[in-house]
Amino acid sequence: MPRRIIGAAFLSLDGVMQAPGGPEEDWTGGFDQGGWLAALFDEGIGNQVDSVFKPPFDLLLGRRTYEIFAAHWPFAPEGDEIGALFRTIRKYVLTSRDAPLAWEGSERLADLDALAALRDSDGPNLVIQGSSTLYPQLLERGLLDRLVTMTAPVVLGKGKRMFGDGTPPRSLELVEHRLTRNGIAMATYEVKGAVEQADFQFPEPTAEELARRARITAGEGW
Repeated sequence: MPRRIIGAAFLSLDGVMQAPGGPEEDWTGGFDQGGWLAALFDEGIGNQVDSVFKPPFDLLLGRRTYEIFAAHWPFAPEGDEIGALFRTIRKYVLTSRDAPLAWEGSERLADLDALAALRDSDGPNLVIQGSSTLYPQLLERGLLDRLVTMTAPVVLGKGKRMFGDGTPPRSLELVEHRLTRNGIAMATYEVKGAVEQADFQFPEPTAEELARRARITAGEGW
């Protein structure tokens, strides 16, 4: 049975997903708010993470998130459930670099064509954690099937975003929504396709509206 690609991401209200787990996780770009999710962690998030990482599945990671994981999870103490789970599953890394992947069970995917072929093969679903650079690429190619977001009630102002400039427009369908006691909004979406458009305007635009459009077309400022 073909696989599905499922994204799972911790987000701030302004869409930042950089370094949710700690100050030293990823400070690139001068990001100094690392650990913003860890401070709000509660049993609701724990339950959602458990549901996302429910075997069988394989991990799909970008290079930077892979490096963060590979420096941490192989060394998790005995009895750590996520660490033990990650040791047993396959880790696929989408990267153009040919540097070796030392974490046991890791495999390089050179490009999106290789990922598309993997998705079409038989095997468990591919779960993304972190890896902000993957989402625009996957949407563009129609490779993202489901998205699970865990949005914290914080605004960070800067940092890596899931959907930055250059992200293609897509519509999603909400299939589940819950709220944790610390205010984390957890939502699950299925990716549908093109964005549907409608119109709140009057059937016949007013003269003022036509003049406004003309000013925009001419590039006039306020």
